[in-house]
Amino acid sequence: MSETVSFGYEEVSPDEKEGRVGAVFSSVARKYDVMNDAMSAGMHRLWKDKFVRRVKPREGEQILDMAGGTGDIAFRMAAQGASITVSDINQDMLDVGIERAMERGIDGLVWSRQNAEVLSFGDRFFDAYTIAFGIRNVTHIDKALAEAHRVLKFGGRFFCLEFSTTEWPGFKEVYDAYSHHLVPKIGQAIAGDAESYRYLIESIRRFPPMPEFEKMIRAAGFKHTKVEPIMGGLVAIHSGWKV
Repeated sequence: MSETVSFGYEEVSPDEKEGRVGAVFSSVARKYDVMNDAMSAGMHRLWKDKFVRRVKPREGEQILDMAGGTGDIAFRMAAQGASITVSDINQDMLDVGIERAMERGIDGLVWSRQNAEVLSFGDRFFDAYTIAFGIRNVTHIDKALAEAHRVLKFGGRFFCLEFSTTEWPGFKEVYDAYSHHLVPKIGQAIAGDAESYRYLIESIRRFPPMPEFEKMIRAAGFKHTKVEPIMGGLVAIHSGWKV
C-alpha cells in the first residue's frame, strides 16, 4: 500500500500534503501575525518570549530558525547578538519576514528557503536549532528531527515550541469548542480563509502528545530531552542536546 500522512483529519499522499500545506501558508502569509494575535489574544507573544529565554541565544552563535517565516522568533534572537538563519519551505512567508525586517531596520539575518526534511546546510554547522509552531506541518517529522540533529554541532541544542493538548480539567473542553467553531470564523473574517485555519486547528489535534513527541526527539539522537508545558500543555517547549 502507498504511504499516507495526515492533513488535518484527512489521510493524503506525502506529495499532496506538501502541496496543500504550501497553499495554506501562501494563503495566510499576509495575515499570519494578525491572526496569531486574534486567536491567542496576544498570548503567543508571551510564549515566544519564554521560548527565546529558554534558547538563551548568545553573541557569536549560529542559530537556524526553521519554519521561521515571518521572523517573530528570529527578531527576538537577533536582538541578543546571535547570527540567525531564517528558513522556511514557503517563500511567501519568507517574503513577509523580509519586509518586516526592513520595516524594523533589522539587518544581518540570512533568509533561506529550505525543506526541513532535506536541509542544504553542512553537518555540525549550527549552535542551536529552533522551530516554533512549524513542526506539526512537516510531512515526515522524524526526517526533520534527524536533519536538525545532523546540522547541529556537538553540544548544540534543539528547541521546539508547539501546540499540544492541555491537561487542565475543564479548559480542554472550552478550548476545543473555541478552536473548532470560532477560529475558522475568525480566519474568514480577518484573512478571508476559513478552510486554512480549520486545517491548522485539525493539525494540532493530530500532533503527537507531549510524551510521544519527546520520544521522537530522543529517537533522532537527542539527549537530556525535556518538555515544559505552558497552560497545562496547550503549548509546550520541547528541548534536547546533541552530545
